[in-house]
Amino acid sequence: MNESSPRQGSPAASKRKDAQRNRQTLLDAAAAVFVTSGVDAPVREIAAEAGVGLGTFYRHFPNRADLVIAVYRHQVDTCAEAGPALLAEGPTPFAALENWVGLFVDFLVTKHGLAAAMQADSSGFESLHAYFLDRLLPVCTQLLDAAAAAGEIRPELDAYHLMRGIGNLCIGTDTDPRYDARRLVALLITGLRRAC
Repeated sequence: MNESSPRQGSPAASKRKDAQRNRQTLLDAAAAVFVTSGVDAPVREIAAEAGVGLGTFYRHFPNRADLVIAVYRHQVDTCAEAGPALLAEGPTPFAALENWVGLFVDFLVTKHGLAAAMQADSSGFESLHAYFLDRLLPVCTQLLDAAAAAGEIRPELDAYHLMRGIGNLCIGTDTDPRYDARRLVALLITGLRRAC
């Protein structure tokens, strides 16, 4: 047994953990770079942000479409996983809903150029949209149902329509710096409250 190694398990298991950690680091770095530079950002910029070499980058993501899809799915998963956590930790279901909508808006306004990057592969874009709905609609429904059960919002609200409305309010954020989608979405969410 090698006592100098802090890790337990086989070398292969350690390599898999390192590879998974590198992939996660690349996804986080790419998401951050996409916010500032869009999905066409140079691969070197993403690798530098992640602190890895180009070889490591290309081992995980042989082409840009693979990276864009992986970042998108990773961000959808992060947003989906946040909903139940916010509901469990929040002071009220409505506060959890507000916080989750903020994360959802951040996701929508920071995926610069995704649609353009995916236009060449309409089936890939459709499968991503289906993944988006499959993961996020149940979370939004859970938050709306909890807020309605607590008497904080009207009970007839539909998650799909709310998410669609939020999405529509987020259109144009990257073409007009004066447009503040977050402010408009906050007004929309405030409007969901049940009158006392």
